[in-house]
Amino acid sequence: MAILAFDIGGSSVKYGVWSEEQLVAKDKFKTPGTWEEMKGKLAAVKGNAEQRYSLEGVAFSAPGAVNQEAKQIEGISAVKYLHFFPIYDELEGLFDLPVTFENDANSAALAEVWKGSARENDTVLFVIIGTGIGGAVIVNKQVHHGPHLFGGEFGYMLLDGDKTFSDLGTAVRMARRYADRKGIAQDEIDGKQVFELATHGDPLAKEEVDKFYFYLTKGLYNLAYAFDPEKIIIGGGVSSMDGLIERLNKEFDDLLKRINYKTFRPELEVCTFRNDANLIGAVYNFMQKNTDSLTTD
Repeated sequence: MAILAFDIGGSSVKYGVWSEEQLVAKDKFKTPGTWEEMKGKLAAVKGNAEQRYSLEGVAFSAPGAVNQEAKQIEGISAVKYLHFFPIYDELEGLFDLPVTFENDANSAALAEVWKGSARENDTVLFVIIGTGIGGAVIVNKQVHHGPHLFGGEFGYMLLDGDKTFSDLGTAVRMARRYADRKGIAQDEIDGKQVFELATHGDPLAKEEVDKFYFYLTKGLYNLAYAFDPEKIIIGGGVSSMDGLIERLNKEFDDLLKRINYKTFRPELEVCTFRNDANLIGAVYNFMQKNTDSLTTD
């Protein structure tokens, strides 16, 4: 069994082949400017892959709100031409193979429950911390999309007045606040540098780092008690930072003492997969939807 997988992003399209329980033949190309160019690139990759592998389907991870019933990608994204047309049907005609799509954040979460940090769990939340905050809700190892396809859009949650989780709980926004307070251009400093400055005793950086952890913890607390997951998996660039989970656990302990409730501290872990997460999750989504028709190696 071999499945060709694509991960469509705003700047590049990654791809690989899932064969013999591993992702092989990995590469990428620049995201084309038009749909016709995209189809040409996808067809070329498929043509090369089928010379070496017996392909049974094509699995996609993509931005936007994937409507599984309507078989189209709704919402908005940086790749505007992907939206609001029968993309499944067009690609199945192009490839002469079954095609599946899943949102990129949902794909990353599926990779974790299939073979990553949540492989022993059925019900988890996946929280991606980037420029904003996104994520996924996994119940019984399946994505919970919700009737409006907003399952996992945690960044919209209000944390302080009309300020959202995305406004307050990311390292990117932390760095922007630091830059504004220092009177420097926002592109002169990033989150990693603010963390380093705090470590070296910069009082303003320390204050902004403390604020970042306060709001991140508050958001995760709300999610934990809204969904009661077995585990919350943290993804995004900040997930690679040393000491993240230890600091969050301490912040949770402090929060629980302040509110004085006899409640649980959610189990937190960072994601296992990084650059390959969306591809692996796309494969798992394909397998879930085509169980009866797949052969085994």
